Amino acid sequence: MKYNKVEICGINTSKLPVLTEQEKDELLKKVKKGDKQAREALINGNLRLVLSVIQRFVNRGENLDDLFQVGCIGLIKSIDNFDLSQNVRFSTYAVPMIIGEIRRYLRDNNSVRVSRSIKDTAYRAMQVKEYLTNKLHREPTIEEISKELLMDPGQVVMALESIVEPVSLYEPVYSDGGDTIYILDQVGDNNDDQNWLGEIALKEAIVNLSEREKKILRLRFLKGKTQMEVSNEIGISQAQVSRLEKGALDKIKNLN
Repeated sequence: MKYNKVEICGINTSKLPVLTEQEKDELLKKVKKGDKQAREALINGNLRLVLSVIQRFVNRGENLDDLFQVGCIGLIKSIDNFDLSQNVRFSTYAVPMIIGEIRRYLRDNNSVRVSRSIKDTAYRAMQVKEYLTNKLHREPTIEEISKELLMDPGQVVMALESIVEPVSLYEPVYSDGGDTIYILDQVGDNNDDQNWLGEIALKEAIVNLSEREKKILRLRFLKGKTQMEVSNEIGISQAQVSRLEKGALDKIKNLN
């Protein structure tokens, strides 16, 4: 089924029911008491919510029927795990759950296959990262995560990079209202005659930056390193690398 049609998984989306917040609350209370009919009504009454979420993923070439079914799994998990004592709307809780379920599906069904052991390492690293963030009240470095896991930093970086969602070459990276620059435009051949011109332009542009900013841009755009690799090399978090890189690029834009 295509995105602009009214049927998905055999369901006429134009006829889906819409529940009020009060109706949702009443159904949720019944669900918590084991009422299966209320659970079914709550699922059907939130299918439009699933549809609104999968619209974020329509340009990835995935089958929308599959995404809808996966999104419904996320919806059902939301219903089963929702805590009525929390002062939060059901949709506020459900949307991240649905998105997470779809992202896991896309990651696990990625055409670039990643071994289970590497994925397990990545998930453990993410858990350790969350634990250390709460403990240290800051984002931990790759070295700190690696030490906690008793692993080589390189293995941790490789594992974390392996579960990063792939980006389309036609993903826009910059637009000033005129021509849009895509990732494809920034991918060049190592033998491209324009490469040395780009290096000269970058070296001239970073003259007024701090030494840390210069190093980050050199590693990122001249050496082709990922933000995780840069964070590992200079001993700061990937989030800090991202902020410094963005700040440096903003400075360069303001100078031009």
